[in-house]
Parts: sequence; C-alpha cells; structure tokens
Amino acid sequence: MVPQPSKRNTVHGLAAPILILFDWHATLADTMEAMYAAMDDMLAELDALELRARLTPPDKSKTEDDRRLVAYVNEHRRLHPKLKSEKKVSRTDLLEVLFGPDEDAKRLAHQAFNRHYRNHYGDVVPFEPDIREVIEKLNALGVKVGILTNRVHEFLAHELEQIDAGGWTGLFEIIVAGDDTERLKPWPDPVLKALQMADLRPDADIWYVGDSTTDTMSAKAAGITNVFYNGAKWEPHWITKIFPDTPDHPHRPDHVVNDFDELLTLVSQCWDQHNKRDIEKLAAPTVVLFDWHATLVDTLDAMYHAVDDMLIQLEPLGLVERLIDPKQSRNVDDQKLVEYVRENYALHPKIKAARKISRTDIFEILFGDDYEAKQTAHEAFNICYRLHYGAIEPLEDEIPRMLRRLRALGIKTGVLSNRDREFLEHELGAVDGVGWIDLFDTIVAGDDPRRRKPEPDPIFKALDNLDVATGPHCWYVGDSTTDTSAAKNAGATSIFYNGAKWDKAWLAKIFPGTRRHPHKPDLVVNNFRQFLQVVERLKRRTSPAVESVTRR
Repeated sequence: MVPQPSKRNTVHGLAAPILILFDWHATLADTMEAMYAAMDDMLAELDALELRARLTPPDKSKTEDDRRLVAYVNEHRRLHPKLKSEKKVSRTDLLEVLFGPDEDAKRLAHQAFNRHYRNHYGDVVPFEPDIREVIEKLNALGVKVGILTNRVHEFLAHELEQIDAGGWTGLFEIIVAGDDTERLKPWPDPVLKALQMADLRPDADIWYVGDSTTDTMSAKAAGITNVFYNGAKWEPHWITKIFPDTPDHPHRPDHVVNDFDELLTLVSQCWDQHNKRDIEKLAAPTVVLFDWHATLVDTLDAMYHAVDDMLIQLEPLGLVERLIDPKQSRNVDDQKLVEYVRENYALHPKIKAARKISRTDIFEILFGDDYEAKQTAHEAFNICYRLHYGAIEPLEDEIPRMLRRLRALGIKTGVLSNRDREFLEHELGAVDGVGWIDLFDTIVAGDDPRRRKPEPDPIFKALDNLDVATGPHCWYVGDSTTDTSAAKNAGATSIFYNGAKWDKAWLAKIFPGTRRHPHKPDLVVNNFRQFLQVVERLKRRTSPAVESVTRR
C-alpha cells in the first residue's frame, strides 16, 4: 500500500499516534466460531425478516467474490463453508457486502444477529498471544488505547471479563460499543464518539486499527488514520482487490500491519522520528533554568494540603465570584475542576490521588487571566503552606549528577519557582540531606519579581542575574502548562518534564494550540537521563563558538 503524503508525515507517511483505537473481533479477540454460528442463524431468517429482497443486486457488488457471496446467501440462506473455514471476514463486512448502502436492512440484520449471538458467545481468546504485552508497551510509550466495535456492551463486557483470565482489565481507557451510537461502522459516528470521550479532535495522530474494510471506511469518514490489521494474512493482491480505490469504493488504509509486533515497531519508529525532528530544531543551551516543585523535588503532599486550606477561604478572600466561568475552560477536565471547587471549596480526591497537577496550574485553571485573584490565592497559599512544608525528596536520584554534568558542559544553571523565598531556600538547603544550593548559579523565588509565572518575569530576573540575554539558547524545564507559558512569554525554549507520565493524548489536551491557549513545549522528556542525552547531543553538534545574541 502506498501511503498518501502529508505535511505531518513521519515514518511511512504516518503521524505519531497519541490515541490508538482498536476493533475488537478479529483484531484484538478471536470470537469467530460464535460469530459465524450467529450469522448463519440470522441468515436462515432472511425471508421472515423481509431482507432477502434487499440483498445487494449483482451489478452493485464491489468485486466478483462479493457477487458470489450474495448469490450463495440468496440461494442457501447461510454462509459458504469455505468462507467459515477461512475465518477471515467480519460480521460487519459481511453485512456490508450483503446489503451495501441499505442502512435500514443492515440495522435489522445487526439486531437479529445480536439476538442469536446470545446463544453462542462465551469463549474468547486473544487473536495473538502477546497482545496484552503490546498494549502495555503502548501505554508505557504514552499512547492512549481504546476499543471501538459494533459489538454491543452486553457481549463486549462479558468477553472483556473472560479474555486472558481477566488480564485485560484496565488496559483500555476508552470503549465505544455498538449500542453507544445510533449508526454503526462504516459510519464515522463510533469514531467521533470515542474522540468526544477523549476530548480530542479528528486528526492524523489518532489511529484506528482494524481488520475490515468497514473499519477503514469508518476511520476515513471520521478524518483519522487507518491501519489495516492483516491478521487473516490476506495476500497483497487480495488487499488491493478489497480496496480498489475506485469512485464507488475510494477508501484505502494508510498502512498495513500483519501482527501486533509489527504494529508496536511502527508506533515506536513514528515516535522516534517525531522526537528526533523536534530535537534537531532546538538551539543548544547555554543556560538551563529549572522549575522546583514536581520537576526537581517532590513536595506534593504538603502542597495539596495547603491548597485545600486556601480553598476553604474562597468566600472570605472574595475569590468565589472571581472563579473563571466554567464554559471558558480550556477543556472538559478543567471545567470539571472549576465546577467541583465552586461547589465544594476543595480539590477533588482524584486530583490529589493522581499527584500530577501543580499549585500554579490549579490557580491558572481556577482564575484564568485574573492576575490579582491569582496573587491573592498565592498569598493565602503561602500562609497555609507554613503549616505543612518540611519533608522533601528528589524526584529522581540522577538529578545532582545531571546538574553537575550541565556545569561541566559550560552551561549555567538556575532554579526558579512560584514558591516564596522563605520556603524555597529552606527546601534547597534540606533536600537530599545535604542541600543543592551550590548546584545553581542563580535562584529566583516567587516573591522576587513583580509577577509570577506564567508571566515571564521570573525568567527575565534569572537571566538578569546571570547577565545573559533571553533567546532559544535559554531553556526552561518545568512540569506544568504554566512553566511552558512562562518560557514562551520570555522567548525561551520550553522543555516539558513529564515526570507525572501523562500519556500523549493528555499532553495534546493540555497543550491544544488554540488561539486562547497557544503555547506548546518545544520538547517533552520523561526523565532527566533522557534530558541529559538531548543536551549532550546538541552540544556535540555545535561549534565552541557561541552565537551572538541581542539583549532584550
């Protein structure tokens, strides 16, 4: 298959995926015996269902094989034994061949199928033995995964419980079954429902992996990437035949994989290429500034306690009426956070349990562009934080070595935080039992500049201390959207430290690239070993001479 060119192409013309949706039957799971038995039971009722007269006319069949299938069903009211023995064609594809564009006929056939399937379903096994391991590796890569099937919840839920002795529980964040949308595949409705659940828009970085022409048609109609799973081991000429690329049947998959190992390799290659491209765009750093909390150190428990103590005071602080209109939120999750705080004057327990969002990002979500409200919240937080702070641990054991290595490379280092100096200096002196104050060339606390992040003032203050101009050679490393906004507002390079292990779908959600929220990081790193490898690679690429920069 020849992939179509795209400006977002990486490997094989494919954009690196942030979400992969999988078909269920004959892609993830083998339920062939039950499916074909239920199909034969349904076909035996064609006359009673008044569907025989609605079979696709011979001159409307896509291929000669399709015409023969319709003719056999019309004569015998069952599937040909050879078709069932090959175990290659899905129920949805069979109904597409039999009834073509007659949506009402397909609806009636699906309903009759479901009625008969209750008499047969039960045993289900993975279509390949290592599928669970592949899905877990996709999760580890930060790629969100989901199931999208025409099978109704009644059957899918039971089969998910049975497959691999229940070992697939929790693997899939998004599940769309056949009774979730009015129209089934090949319509785009199930795909669009899944994207709505993920709070994502159709794009090339959403993949749908399935074994049928119906899956391809649904993906293409929704405007996402389709990867055809050739688990049935069709020969190349047969794939060309079932995807003829004619005006009547224009849909073709963007790529074909023959097994799940091949799929995992493809995804890994796409992301390797994507990351390599991003790295090559970066200027080698001469200054690296770091956020403190949740980037270099863990102070989450104390921080969340202090945020809750502050939120109890929203009314006396005069901040309730200054909470952002939930409808103006960046995404659905931000909206839910605002609504929960407005109603309960506390953080939702799930937010504290997840331990992934910073205090500054919480205030950005709650108060938006209202700088005075955020300043009041920060001041109240500091009063509360005195009751909780103390214990502090490095987020990674590698951090002191990484900081020393940066200095050995001739790079100036600094730490800046929205945390007031009272707390920041105490924590810098206490961390790791020995303190890290001597590892930084400059330290900027939240009460040093006039304005806090996401304004650029803390970065400008750090660069003034170092007598260095702003520009792409200045990197700011932080774990929050606020850090990214601060870097971009300062004209510096933003490195997002994904220590919370957000998946790529979530990163796309919190950095939507919209007019209201335009800022995106220049690079995402998952740990400081990876970060240091990037720095050393870029330093090797550059000559000793440092390009001149203009002072702001």
